[in-house]
Amino acid sequence: MSKLFETFRLAHRDLANRVVMAPLTRARAPEDIASERVALYYTQRASAGLIVSEGTPISREGQGYLFNPGIFTPEQIAGWKLTTDSVRANGSAMFAQLWHVGRVSHPTIQQDGKAPVSASSKIAEGALAFGYDENGDAGLIATTTPRQLETYEIGRVVEDFAQAAANAIEAGFDGVEIHGANGYLHEQFINPLVNDRADEYGSQSLENRLRFTLEVVDAVIERIGRERVGIRLSPYGQLFDMPLYPEIDETYAALSKALGKRCIAYVHLMDQGGFQMGDGTGADTGDKFAALMKLIKGNLSETALILAGGMTRERAETLISQNVIDLAAFGQAFISNPDLVNRLKHNLPLSEADRSTFYGGGAEGEVARFV
Repeated sequence: MSKLFETFRLAHRDLANRVVMAPLTRARAPEDIASERVALYYTQRASAGLIVSEGTPISREGQGYLFNPGIFTPEQIAGWKLTTDSVRANGSAMFAQLWHVGRVSHPTIQQDGKAPVSASSKIAEGALAFGYDENGDAGLIATTTPRQLETYEIGRVVEDFAQAAANAIEAGFDGVEIHGANGYLHEQFINPLVNDRADEYGSQSLENRLRFTLEVVDAVIERIGRERVGIRLSPYGQLFDMPLYPEIDETYAALSKALGKRCIAYVHLMDQGGFQMGDGTGADTGDKFAALMKLIKGNLSETALILAGGMTRERAETLISQNVIDLAAFGQAFISNPDLVNRLKHNLPLSEADRSTFYGGGAEGEVARFV
């Protein structure tokens, strides 16, 4: 039997297998509340050992896309409870991905039309939010210039993450994954070419750049316990105007070492090597990412390592057998293959995903075609 389909001890819980359903934004919650359809969607995929929810905004301020179920109101907490109860009853564990997009937003999404907030005052060039256009129609729109958070406000955002974590546990999630990847708020602090602050959270030192993320991790640990905390990171990622910088290895080596000392449940790496960046001219960083991943694994003696991005059964089995990763996350394949674990296990063909059905709309594209 392949290790991919063996049970795995993740912090204080046993997972049925090492297959993880990666977070996938679907924009299918018109009231920003998880519905019965959301519950059905995740329940159909509960053969995964671990499911990480789509990004769930920790606050209205943290939202960059319409129709995503949040985790900051009583109604949203109750909405997610139906999903978590159903997923657990079908044998899977589920973590909520806590999301603050920072500058990747638009005033039409923000309360009272305010500017989005960020670590930075720099606009995310070429990035798109999902808000309302000049005609009031929902759609993809260019991001606007953000307002740099004042130093005194950062503690409030840290508390928003901690409260969202507590809300997630109340909603029945087994834990939370802090979204520190893909060009959103955490990376806006971490990346020295985006972070243009002059305070103790600024780019003048590595310690400063990591301060916000580690404060969030510590606040969430204090609120719900380290065994319920994961974080997603995307070193060498270039989504949403995240330029590469010389200190990437040093940055994520230091961050992973700090996370390893905290003994959180897991670190979830996103390999963006197969993603097109804007005009498709993103740098080829595959070898550098692979080397850094091995370094990160060495810093996580009591913390599991998950990898997502371009995952196949063969790649997962190789990396797990070589002890490079502990768990393998599959993304888009889960959309059109709710029975993905069974298909992988028995080497059955996979239904191809229909990208036109990824966001919004009904359940079309979410059910596998039988082969």
